[in-house]
Amino acid sequence: MTTLFISDLHLDPSRPAITDLFLDFLRGQARQAEALYILGDLFEAWIGDDTPSPAADAVAAALRELADGGVPVFFIRGNRDFLLGEDYARRAGMRILPDPCVVPLYGKPVLLQHGDLLCTDDVAYQAFRAQTRDPAFIAQFLSQPLEARIAFAQKARAASQARQSEMKEGDRAQFETVTDVAPAEVVATFRRYGVDTMIHGHTHRPAVHTVQAGDASCTRIVLGDWYEQGSVLRVDADGFRLEALG
Repeated sequence: MTTLFISDLHLDPSRPAITDLFLDFLRGQARQAEALYILGDLFEAWIGDDTPSPAADAVAAALRELADGGVPVFFIRGNRDFLLGEDYARRAGMRILPDPCVVPLYGKPVLLQHGDLLCTDDVAYQAFRAQTRDPAFIAQFLSQPLEARIAFAQKARAASQARQSEMKEGDRAQFETVTDVAPAEVVATFRRYGVDTMIHGHTHRPAVHTVQAGDASCTRIVLGDWYEQGSVLRVDADGFRLEALG
């Protein structure tokens, strides 16, 4: 049996082909899996479980069908869909896990997370993350009318895109560094959780890295995004394989 890991699908009505690819994945090869883990940013944006979305409804139905067929589905919130709540999770048959969390995988503990917590060089983002994850902020935001939430999300997205464009036009090397994981934070995280294997997404830089954390040689696996094609990590008792789909 194989356990599947995916992240950063960024499903959005403007990219229906990727949603179709994901639905095919759920109705095809995912049915042979032991479990499916989605490590954040399933959706490009999420402003509340009450937001009307035929595409999100279709995804929930397909995930529920997979779960009802005997393949458990686990979800960690990402920076784009951190407001995804228990109502949608119930409809989709998903269990929401804390970020980060350690799970047993074929006899060994493995650390799972979305990955943005590792990007500590991006000080402005980390401050924004801390603010928007505050339960009081979330409760206040979700209490607003849908139109107000949409307007806020559009403004925040525009500001983020402008900031990234400004950074890219400046020091490109610095941009690449700031938007990637901080090596010291990676080592600190391995030590903090006492594991030697970590799986995450967020950075859109799929790869398998060997990291030296003190005397321990550790493995950091980065999942790919689904902007142009799918990306999946397959893990079984014999090891792991990071593959492209589509």
